[in-house]
Amino acid sequence: MAEAEGIALCRVDEIADGAARGFTIGDPPLRIFVVRRGDAFYGYANRCPHVGTPLDWAPDEFLDREGEHVVCSTHGALFRIHDGMCIAGPCQGDRLEPFPIALRDGVVVAFDEFVGDFS
Repeated sequence: MAEAEGIALCRVDEIADGAARGFTIGDPPLRIFVVRRGDAFYGYANRCPHVGTPLDWAPDEFLDREGEHVVCSTHGALFRIHDGMCIAGPCQGDRLEPFPIALRDGVVVAFDEFVGDFS
């Protein structure tokens, strides 16, 4: 079976270590974001699991001041970067919706076969 081609988001070096970057892909449009921690990259839907609002408070601003957690712009919930688990806030115990990504030849790629409920 052929591997899905995916959607090129950006070059790896366009996301600084310890930073996050948002993207809108697909039709209908899906808002996602990618967080970089060293050589590890994590993709999530840009949607709070509690109320469904976007997580970023400004473009590409997804992390707390220390850069240790994803923070929700609506109510300040904190999510672990490596697994999206909410560790503080009204959705504690819930988690961010993962979005499948991969690195290919220095490019961050998202997979368009994702089936999720973004409504």
